Amino acid sequence: MGLNLSGSDLSRGDFSESWFTEARLTDAHLVGCEFYRSDIEGANLDRATLAESSLVRVNLDEATLRGAILDRANLIKASLYGVDATGASCRGTRFMGSSLLEVSLRGADLSDAVFDENSFKVTLDGSTVLRGATGTVFGPVELMDGDQSHKLAGSDLQNWLRHQGAEIQVISKPAHP
Repeated sequence: MGLNLSGSDLSRGDFSESWFTEARLTDAHLVGCEFYRSDIEGANLDRATLAESSLVRVNLDEATLRGAILDRANLIKASLYGVDATGASCRGTRFMGSSLLEVSLRGADLSDAVFDENSFKVTLDGSTVLRGATGTVFGPVELMDGDQSHKLAGSDLQNWLRHQGAEIQVISKPAHP
């Protein structure tokens, strides 16, 4: 916990079931790493390169990923609560069954990202790139326009996503009995 690995090159490492809680991994090279079931809660991954990494069932709650590169990474059943991924690059990233709750994706590049039934309570803005993104999400999202924000959900969210070049279907959560 609390390790300082900033600037390290740990590419292709197998860190399955590891603890990186509150670690400093700014500017780290973590290309093609395996993080299956790892705890990366509260870590600083600003400007880290996690391209092609496996983040299956990873806990990234409260982590910072500002300017991080997650291109073609697999975030399957991952938990991202309270994450700041402002300006992150997630081109071709697979978000499958993940929880993205209170996540800032302002200015992020989600080109060609694949979503599959993700909780998607995120903050987006006009500079968030969604061109070619596909799949399904549960909303709502908060859309920032300067200092103003408003929530988008349901068909309004789906129309906005399509206008951004995404083919993402917004689905309703099943009613509880």
